[in-house]
Amino acid sequence: MFHKEGYKIMAIAALLLIAINALSYTLIYTYWIKFSILIVTVILFLLIVQFFRNPKRSTVLNDSHVVAPVDGKVVAIEEVEEKEYFKDKRLQVSIFMSPINVHVTRHPIGGKIKYSKYHPGKFLVAWHPKSSEENERTTVVVENSFAGEILYRQIAGAMAKRIVNYAQVGQDVVQGSDSGFIKFGSRVDVFLPINTPLSVKLNQKVKGGLSVIAKIAE
Repeated sequence: MFHKEGYKIMAIAALLLIAINALSYTLIYTYWIKFSILIVTVILFLLIVQFFRNPKRSTVLNDSHVVAPVDGKVVAIEEVEEKEYFKDKRLQVSIFMSPINVHVTRHPIGGKIKYSKYHPGKFLVAWHPKSSEENERTTVVVENSFAGEILYRQIAGAMAKRIVNYAQVGQDVVQGSDSGFIKFGSRVDVFLPINTPLSVKLNQKVKGGLSVIAKIAE
């Protein structure tokens, strides 16, 4: 199953790679060179296809749990000043996605979209300390009666040149459902209330929509 954001890119890539092979078979007479071009183009296409895969995830719905919004590795857990929406101290959990990870972004909690905003910006490497505030990014806040307001931020990296965000203010969303896509590697930050009990640690690998990263205390 593939994400809809990849259909156009996969189609264009397929046409280009077919054209390259057609030209090589017409203009090149050395068999091993033609065969090598075929192998390289097939590998390139498979890499593009795997990037846009969209595996079905069966999220266990729980208003007191915050699930990972993306696949990747936890690269930061720290208290920070969240300057855009809360304007106070929050516990930030950052998940870095490599190009081989699934890049679908999922809602970490269910509830109502309270805030959704896109910010143009730089393309610093995703692990840069200032990338959360200076890179191209989108910020989304979801609220439910148990967890309160949870903010997550899609951040473009050095390779990521397009962030797709489907969240609209006032929309009711289901935990683990598709909220967007980041093309070609990046990270997502989740901002939680200070002292929220975490269920993950640094360098842990997580699965979007499946891994519980925090449990909101009653």
